[in-house]
Amino acid sequence: MSKVSLEAAIQSAGSAVRYLRDVAFPAFEFPVAPEFTDWISEQAAWKETCVLLDQSHHMSDLFITGPDAGNMLRYLGVNSFENFGPGRAKQYVVTNEDGYFIGDSVLFHLEEGFYDLVSNPSSVNWVQFHAETGDWNVTVEREANSARRQGPPRFYRYELQGPNALSIMQTLIGGPVPDIKFFHMTRFVIAGHAVWALRHGMAGQPGFELIGPWADGADVMAAILQAGEGFGLLRGGAKAYAVANLESAWIPRPPSAVFGPKEKAFREWLPAEAVGSLGGSMDSEDIADYYVTPFDIGYGRLIKFDHDFIGRDALAKMAENPRRTKVSLEWNIDDVMSVQRSLFEPGLPAKYIALPKSRYAFYQTDKVLHDGKLVGISMDLGHIANERAFISLATIDRELSTPGTEVVVVWGEKPNSKKLGVEPHRQVEIRATVAPAPYVSSIRESYRK
Repeated sequence: MSKVSLEAAIQSAGSAVRYLRDVAFPAFEFPVAPEFTDWISEQAAWKETCVLLDQSHHMSDLFITGPDAGNMLRYLGVNSFENFGPGRAKQYVVTNEDGYFIGDSVLFHLEEGFYDLVSNPSSVNWVQFHAETGDWNVTVEREANSARRQGPPRFYRYELQGPNALSIMQTLIGGPVPDIKFFHMTRFVIAGHAVWALRHGMAGQPGFELIGPWADGADVMAAILQAGEGFGLLRGGAKAYAVANLESAWIPRPPSAVFGPKEKAFREWLPAEAVGSLGGSMDSEDIADYYVTPFDIGYGRLIKFDHDFIGRDALAKMAENPRRTKVSLEWNIDDVMSVQRSLFEPGLPAKYIALPKSRYAFYQTDKVLHDGKLVGISMDLGHIANERAFISLATIDRELSTPGTEVVVVWGEKPNSKKLGVEPHRQVEIRATVAPAPYVSSIRESYRK
């Protein structure tokens, strides 16, 4: 990595916003084939039959061991660690001292004293910093994603998702699948290899995440594909996978609140090239205006005040009167098509809307307006083929969060930034309607409930 720290890069640019606007960091990195059949059929598979997703390559891993591993993770995270023994996983959230969101991840407790933190770099960077600079008796090993790492990963991760996932699992193990609670793990033998199986549910359907040593991955993959014959199993590529979160209302990369005075030591430790790009129509010069709280994005349910952790006091105050809440925004199709049509008309077009996933920055931040007033931030967007809808995930003022409320999303940058994926374009307003989050009714009524 570069020897230039994030703090030095920000000072050179003049502000965090100015640096992040133009940084050459991709919107997402998913080093898997874009499509194995077509992204529409692959989306349909997790709703109608089953899809196999290869999650071995797009996330960073931080392997954490040592006598203080559990205590350190407890101190950094808002989550409770009661009954979090080996064979468990949880969605793990970290905030700064002022209670603003830094990042989330999936934390696996694989064996006694051995944890695997899996996520995009935001939360991994934060935990690694505290492990290396704090007074903790821990050892960490960082593994970047396959776009930034030499050699194979330590583990393969295969996701089976859809109504036929259970039948395929039964075929794989040659018998009934034991009753496994959500986000609990068990061991199976597949193709002669021991496999961790996490009970999961990514898109509101039954699901399993299968994990094991990379050297066993090809055998396990072949066995899954063979077992899936007759059950409509399709492999899912990067395009389909990228929009699964829109159905379940998980916002993958809200802006990370690490740019204030209290986080200066972190920025001096972190290489400049390790931080994501900022994009969208939000145009404040104050980076704090881009911050969100866990309550803003649906993570209030994860905060447990049964332990001391970074941000605890601030979050306790926020809990008394949260300002915003997470919603889906259903974009007006006529306005979306007007944007696409502008590519074929004279003059400067609107910002191209890629399909199915349409974000063009690591931290996508588009203004949401009501009666011309800023009322929220839209942070992830794309086309849900299964619902025939184009939606974004946003946080907006609570008094406007009733489904059916009409708002406006400002699409495109003004002025255009220099980051990757931003062509010359003009800014436009797109009408949108507030909808529930999750947008898909079956997920609201089962998986999220």
